Amino acid sequence: MILTVTMNPSVDISYPIPDFKLDDVNRVEGARKTAGGKGLNVARVIKQMGEGVVTTGVLGGTIGDFIIQELSKDRIENYFLKISQESRNCVAILHDSKQTEILESGPTLTAEDVAAFLRKYESLLTDVSLVTISGSLPKGLPPGFYRELVERSHVRGIPIVVDTSGESLRQVLVNEVKPFAIKPNITELSQLLGINVEPGIESLSQALSNEYFQGVEWIVVSMGCSGAFVKNGQDFYQVTIPKINVVNPVGSGDATVAGFAVAVKHRQSVQAVLKTAMTTGILNAMEDVTGYINTANFESIFNQVKVKKIDL
Repeated sequence: MILTVTMNPSVDISYPIPDFKLDDVNRVEGARKTAGGKGLNVARVIKQMGEGVVTTGVLGGTIGDFIIQELSKDRIENYFLKISQESRNCVAILHDSKQTEILESGPTLTAEDVAAFLRKYESLLTDVSLVTISGSLPKGLPPGFYRELVERSHVRGIPIVVDTSGESLRQVLVNEVKPFAIKPNITELSQLLGINVEPGIESLSQALSNEYFQGVEWIVVSMGCSGAFVKNGQDFYQVTIPKINVVNPVGSGDATVAGFAVAVKHRQSVQAVLKTAMTTGILNAMEDVTGYINTANFESIFNQVKVKKIDL
């Protein structure tokens, strides 16, 4: 069983508006509302891959109720801490092959909420073999909160994949106990290191050799249509992906985490882990529903993903 953690879930609302106009009325057809937050996208894709998954986090209000209803429809086990405050909406406007996001900040957690969630998290760890943590922290939680979750999973010998950014990521990496894997993009990597990381082998390999990453088994730098650059142990890999018709890129990074988690859980080879992760990310981008993959296309895309070990 894989546990996915989403501390600041949302209802993700997707508005396809081909000709988006500022300071004017924009009418929408085909709007979609899904139980969102990065970790819930991860959970959905894991479920679609036929893997056992349970998800947790913090929810409140009528938005929280909607999220639970949607997860129940998908038959995804969920054990959220319920709070009195309202959860958030996150809007993505899809226009001119671009994506503009409007993200509510969500609730502010109290010290009592934090303690209650940590108790829930500990109880869930007894039945899982891998954990993923995704997304931002709600207000009221310190930047080092994810570090606490990493430490608690480490005590039980459970590998944990962290997909976050900014100070939350830095706090995880400066800790003595490291996550099993992280998945920054180039922008997040540049922000973390305070330098401009270029999308080339020399720049990326030098960046991933920084002391921040010592002890992290896997670093998967997602690069959109350019694939990924990866460090596993002391080895570097370049992953290239086929050109596709991108329908909706929202959630593709989360789908990548899902594929990675499932492949790692099954102890697949480095090549298979990376090809699976990229394949699920690509499949998500080919669909208009966030956090959805058509598994019928898995083998075809998987065979087109190329993994090359880099000799430096």
